[in-house]
Amino acid sequence: MNKQQINRMVGRILVVLSFVALLAVLSGYAQPPQRDEGTAAHIFQLSIVGLVPMLAAFLMTADWKRPWRSLRPLALSSVALVLAFGALYYLEHYRTKNGKDVGLLNATDTKVQDLLT
Repeated sequence: MNKQQINRMVGRILVVLSFVALLAVLSGYAQPPQRDEGTAAHIFQLSIVGLVPMLAAFLMTADWKRPWRSLRPLALSSVALVLAFGALYYLEHYRTKNGKDVGLLNATDTKVQDLLT
């Protein structure tokens, strides 16, 4: 394998791990608040830890003579990670307080429950 093939492969792994982290966080919105970390939290943590060596390998094997080609996977994974950490922040700070939903999802659920009763 040459340097360009390694960079392409590592770039794909970088993007996949970023989207795995995003999907792991988004799966938390489909579940009720839990007291302890679930499987999705561990998948998120492992994907973030796996990103560190992949990012290092990507940057070491990048062809900086053509920076736009090298920056595409990096930009895509960065966007996915920003969305993942933003969703995680909302999930941790605004959605749950004392085990009860307090965010936008709770307001909608309350209105639906009021209509049904």
